[in-house]
Amino acid sequence: MEELDRFIIGQNDAKRAVALALRNRWRRSQLQADIRSEITPKNILMIGPTGVGKTEIARRISRLTKVPFIKVEATKFTEVGYVGRDVESIIRDLADTAVKMVHEQAMTAEREQATASAEERLLDALKRSDNATAPQNREQLQHMLHRGELDDREVEIELDTPVVGVEIMTPHGMEDLSSQLQGMFEQFTGKHGKQTSHVKVSEALQQLTEEECNKRINKDNLKRDAIHNLEENGIVFIDELDKLCSGAEQRSAEISREGVQRDLLPLVEGCTVNTRHGLVRTDHMLFIGSGAFHSARPSDLMPELQGRFPIRVELSPLGAPEFHRILTEPDCSLTRQYQALLHTEGVELEFAEAGLRRIAEIAALVNTKTENIGARRLHTVMERLLEPVSFAAPEHDAATNPVRIDAAYVDQHLGRLAENADLSRYVL
Repeated sequence: MEELDRFIIGQNDAKRAVALALRNRWRRSQLQADIRSEITPKNILMIGPTGVGKTEIARRISRLTKVPFIKVEATKFTEVGYVGRDVESIIRDLADTAVKMVHEQAMTAEREQATASAEERLLDALKRSDNATAPQNREQLQHMLHRGELDDREVEIELDTPVVGVEIMTPHGMEDLSSQLQGMFEQFTGKHGKQTSHVKVSEALQQLTEEECNKRINKDNLKRDAIHNLEENGIVFIDELDKLCSGAEQRSAEISREGVQRDLLPLVEGCTVNTRHGLVRTDHMLFIGSGAFHSARPSDLMPELQGRFPIRVELSPLGAPEFHRILTEPDCSLTRQYQALLHTEGVELEFAEAGLRRIAEIAALVNTKTENIGARRLHTVMERLLEPVSFAAPEHDAATNPVRIDAAYVDQHLGRLAENADLSRYVL
C-alpha cells in the first residue's frame, strides 16, 4: 500500500484488494503441498471510469513484485472459429515474458564471473593484436582496461556465430509440431561457428561478457524455472472487460462477444495451455478484470464468468481535489516531469500553489463539460499550458527570467479555452 501510494492517489479499496491478493500468495506458499494445491487466487474485478487508476495499479504492482505480468484488451480477441487472436495467446505471450525475465535474472547472476572470463579473453586478444603497443605486461594492460584507457582502441575478437532462428508458424493446437520442426532446422544448420570482428575494446568487453553469460546458462533449467514462476506468480490484467457485454440487437452484426467470454472461462478457472516453452497451467495465476461499465453492468457478464471474479472493487471518479494531489504528491508527478524536461535547457519552472489549484479546477471543469477521461485530462491541460514555454525554451534567458506558473498565468493561457465549451471540446 505504501509503495502504491507513492504513485497513485486515492482508490484505497482497489489498492487494498490487490495488496491482499499478493499477501495471500505469500501465505499460500508457506502451506503444506496438499492444502496449497487446493487454494486458488481470488480474482479481482475493478469497476470505474477511464483515467482513475485501474491500469496504473496493475502496472505498478507488476514492477513492484517483479513477476510475469501481461496487460491485454478483451476486445482484441475473437471467438474460436473466427479469424483473429484466441484467448490462449494471452498465456503464450505471458510465457515468453516469463522466460525473458528468468533469462535476465540468470544473466545478472552470472555477470560477475562472466565479466572476469571476458576480461581474460580480451587481454589475450590485446596481446595478440598488432596495434597493441607498450606496455605489453598483462597486469599493466588490465589496469589500463579498468581505468578505461583502452576503450577507444580497436581489437580483433572471436565470437560464436549464432544459429539463424527459424520461426515456424502453425495453427492453434499444433505447437508440438512447431517445436519439432524448429529442432529439425537447428540440426540442419549445424553447430555454432566462429566469427572474427574488429571492434573497440569497450564494445568487445560487452559482447564477450554476454557470450560468457549465455554459456553458463542452462536453457532447460531456465525454461523449467520460468514456467514454475509463471504458474505460481503470473498476473493477467484483462482491460475493457465490459466491452464483452452486448445486447441481442448487436450480436448479429459482430463476432459473438459472449463467445469470447466462454473462451475466457476455462482460462480463468484453470486449464493447461500448450506454449513453445512447454505446458503451462493457469490454476494459480491471478486474473484482474477491469472495465468502465458505463453502458453495461458486471451482472451483464455470463454468470459463470462473474463467479470467477469474486472480489469487486469500485474506483471513484476524480475531481479537483484529487487532481491537485496528483500534481503534487506522487514521486514523479507531472509537475516534476516538466520541471526536469525544461531544466535540460536551463529553464526553471516554478509552480505556485494557487496555480496548481487552478490547473486542477480547469481539468475537473473540462471533464464535466466534455467526456470524463479522468486524470488523463491533466496531460492535455498541462501540455497546452506549457506549450509556449516549451517551444521557446532554447532561446529563453533562464538566468534573469524563471517561469512562474501562478493562477494569473493559468487563466491567461487556459481561462478562455476552459470557459468556451466548443473550444475546450476540441483543444482540451
